[in-house]
Amino acid sequence: MAMPQLNLYVDESTHTRIRRAAEAAGMSLSKWVATIVIEKTANQWPDEVLALAGAWNDFPSLEEIRAGAGQDAPRASF
Repeated sequence: MAMPQLNLYVDESTHTRIRRAAEAAGMSLSKWVATIVIEKTANQWPDEVLALAGAWNDFPSLEEIRAGAGQDAPRASF
């Protein structure tokens, strides 16, 4: 399967940062850049974030948060 190619022009400082990040991740430059593009253009939460849903059992409920709030002030009519 042929893959499209992309030429990317960056300054030396940016190139160094990309190269170091790719090396630290154990990836080629192409794979690292592709991974960042995929992450930045994803339209759903990553599985790692979804797994956190409900992880804080001690978080107060809405009723508990509002219990000590008292009465709302009267609102001006429009």
